[in-house]
Amino acid sequence: MAEKILEPVTDKRSILYEVIRFLAKIVFGTVMPVRCYNRERLDAEAPYVLIANHQHALDPVAMAIKIPGRQVVFLGKKELGKGKLAEKILTRAHCILVDRHNTDMAAMRNCMKAVKMKKILLIFPEGTRHHEGQMEQIENGASLIAMRTRAPIIPMYIDRKLSFFKVTRMYVGEPIAYDDLLEKGINKDTCEEMNERFRKTFRKMIAEHGTGAAKK
Repeated sequence: MAEKILEPVTDKRSILYEVIRFLAKIVFGTVMPVRCYNRERLDAEAPYVLIANHQHALDPVAMAIKIPGRQVVFLGKKELGKGKLAEKILTRAHCILVDRHNTDMAAMRNCMKAVKMKKILLIFPEGTRHHEGQMEQIENGASLIAMRTRAPIIPMYIDRKLSFFKVTRMYVGEPIAYDDLLEKGINKDTCEEMNERFRKTFRKMIAEHGTGAAKK
């Protein structure tokens, strides 16, 4: 009998996803405290693409609990899913595993499916974790996915790496406009223009809210 193929985007949230969220609420409300500012912007009608800087492996979980009652689908690098068990766990947690270094059509189809099913798609434009500097080294994949989905893009700035007994602050920004780029077509140049908008948005958020290092 053929093994059932697991899908990261489903009608209902998986049991594992709900368990992770439940445990995360406890963890991020106590030993790894997280505060979210302008959280009401995350109540926007789905679908939308949520982009953020990335400093800790648990960032997607900490962000997802700030969006109660809805399925957050996030992109994770394919390397995280090494081994069948890891792949199954991540897939059941609604993670789309993506090959960052090649055109991954399967991941693209899942992203489009998430938007079509009115989910919230979480993308880290840098493609990996960066502890120094914020949203400067951006890969074109995130811009390509964002424009192809044609969904609103909401930025979130995380001011420091998640840590025990230290408050991490998350700031939700205004949606990033990009209708003018779509009129030019989706190509390498417009993807780079989108990348620059990401950079400018996060530079502004950093200037307004500072960094975790400055708030010790």
